[in-house]
Amino acid sequence: MTGYGWTAELAELFAPFAAAGLVPARIVRVDRGQCDAVLVDPESGDLRTVRADTRQVGDADMINCPCTGDWAAVDLSAGLPMPAVVALLPRSTAIIRKVAGKRSDGQVLAANVDTVVVAASLAAEPDLGRIERFLALAWESGAEPLVALTKADLVDDADFIRADVEAAAPGVTVLVVSAETGEGIDVLRACTPGTTAVLGQSGVGKSTLTNVLAGADVMAVQEARSGDQKGRHTTTTRELVPLPGGGVLIDTPGLREVGLYGGEGVALAFADIEELAEECRFHDCHHESEPGCAVRAALADGTLPERRMESYRKLQRENEWIASRSDARLATARVKKWKTITKTMRAAGGTVKW
Repeated sequence: MTGYGWTAELAELFAPFAAAGLVPARIVRVDRGQCDAVLVDPESGDLRTVRADTRQVGDADMINCPCTGDWAAVDLSAGLPMPAVVALLPRSTAIIRKVAGKRSDGQVLAANVDTVVVAASLAAEPDLGRIERFLALAWESGAEPLVALTKADLVDDADFIRADVEAAAPGVTVLVVSAETGEGIDVLRACTPGTTAVLGQSGVGKSTLTNVLAGADVMAVQEARSGDQKGRHTTTTRELVPLPGGGVLIDTPGLREVGLYGGEGVALAFADIEELAEECRFHDCHHESEPGCAVRAALADGTLPERRMESYRKLQRENEWIASRSDARLATARVKKWKTITKTMRAAGGTVKW
């Protein structure tokens, strides 16, 4: 299982489950109430993939439910209708986004990821604001982000575009790659040991990139549209794919909405603005009309683009909204809990002290 990321630390965490006769497995893909998981067969010692029931660990909570990349304890007892996932090991990292629409709930996209590759196509001018949003999501996961500018064979000015993206991605490696010509693939492969998740919009070439790195056509792809050379939405579920040199890659469906779920991801994605803010005269500077504002000075002299500052403010507002909704949910839960306690004690003839 070492090729899938199994370590001595995981073995130590799994020890109580092993003592109970359970088998460690890594979840490859998840469907409603079931999953595919790879494990070492206790009898043959060979790797095999099993279909397992996940209902014992639940799937109602979209953050703590079984997810592609999770390490699980699986019961292979002969008396069961099918193998069953009975527990998940603690996650080292998790990519969590806000669900689509006005709800503030979170959804886990992949777990135990070492590197997040943000894929953006060079077939059209990259949306820097969207790349910044993906990078905030990647930083927040706890994994190391990387940007891959795909379809380099379709443009002549890839290096100029890369320079623009690098300015919007401080501290992040930005690679220009082409699955068609092989440009940058070896460097990308070297930068993605362990477990890698690929994120991006539909049609940016994520599945094609997965096939090239895997050395086989493991994911379905479609031809690009002739009009604008954009790809079509192909992947419909998150799937973990083993790589020939070791390590695994998680291909994900294209994300139309990339809502953030709070945390420090925005600060890390905009580390340049955060560093400028430390030079402001007032520690609680809002970078609007306060004197001695280093951020406004950088905007004035052009070292900080207005576009990037607007993107920063927008993502900050989203984080603040998520935080307020989370606080509201906690407050509602507390009120509901105390109402239940009050009702129970009154029914028993007791008194309630607040």
